[in-house]
Amino acid sequence: MEKRIKAYRRYMDELLERLEGQEERNGAQIEEWKKEHLVQIGFFQHERLIHLIVTAVFALLEIFSMLLAVISQGIFSLLLTVAVLILLVPYIRHYYILENEVQKMYGQYDRLCRLS
Repeated sequence: MEKRIKAYRRYMDELLERLEGQEERNGAQIEEWKKEHLVQIGFFQHERLIHLIVTAVFALLEIFSMLLAVISQGIFSLLLTVAVLILLVPYIRHYYILENEVQKMYGQYDRLCRLS
């Protein structure tokens, strides 16, 4: 998903630069790009929501496993805490990327609106 969202954002950046450099613009074509961009934003927003839920669940699991490790002081609880943390870090990174890329896509949509 990371490659797809970054590739799409780069494509839109190139398209916007090309459009902003033109004197004459096709208003109907810009409206089509706006609609398509809103569809893509919707897809990525859905992905972002799912990853927010998964990340929050893993964060809660980490907190509970830390509490279990403190209370029980067993090797299993410590291993569980480390395992959940190892899974949590990539989820946080992925959510961070999704969040930032979608925010940039909002800016692209604003630029498209100014062109029409």
